[in-house]
Amino acid sequence: MNIEEFRDYCLAKPAASESFPFDDNVLVFKVMGKIFALTSMQGDFSINLKCDPERALRIRMRYPAISPGFHMNKKHWNTILVDGSLDDSFIRALIDHSYDLVVARLTKSQRGAIQELINNEERLQ
Repeated sequence: MNIEEFRDYCLAKPAASESFPFDDNVLVFKVMGKIFALTSMQGDFSINLKCDPERALRIRMRYPAISPGFHMNKKHWNTILVDGSLDDSFIRALIDHSYDLVVARLTKSQRGAIQELINNEERLQ
């Protein structure tokens, strides 16, 4: 996975948006104003993703490319080094998990708005 594939995948999520709220080097993806993914535009390609704390510990032990979230709450965030050692499908699953965790914490009306977007997209297909 490269940064453009990562960007496209994140932006394909319902109600996802991108911005540079910190500086011109940190690309942030949000759903309804809440961060679910971010990456630096400099250096090695890595991604910060939210993760269930127990799952975070398990996958950090199993995969050397996954470590506690850099500049994030290390209990709830992982940094994934995208160096080819992890399958793209696994990285996409981690992005999905992060997005789903954030959506689950949104208000009922925000979740309803996301569902409405999904329903509208399905009607157009």
